[in-house]
Amino acid sequence: MAMNGDTLGIAIADAVLDSGATAEAKVQCQDFWKKVANEIVSHIQSNAEVPAGISVSTTGSAAAQTGSTTAPGSVV
Repeated sequence: MAMNGDTLGIAIADAVLDSGATAEAKVQCQDFWKKVANEIVSHIQSNAEVPAGISVSTTGSAAAQTGSTTAPGSVV
């Protein structure tokens, strides 16, 4: 799944909201966290660097991918 600031923001807001929050408070909290999350996602997408030596190979259909990677700490 691609990174999505709105989805992340709503998840954060839902995690921190009090269960008794009003609908208006929920919308305000979600709007705030969507803005924060979109900035984080944008920063990562604009500034992330993949180290040299990373290679990925896959086999199989899109629904049943198998493969390996040489990235340190990755699941093979």
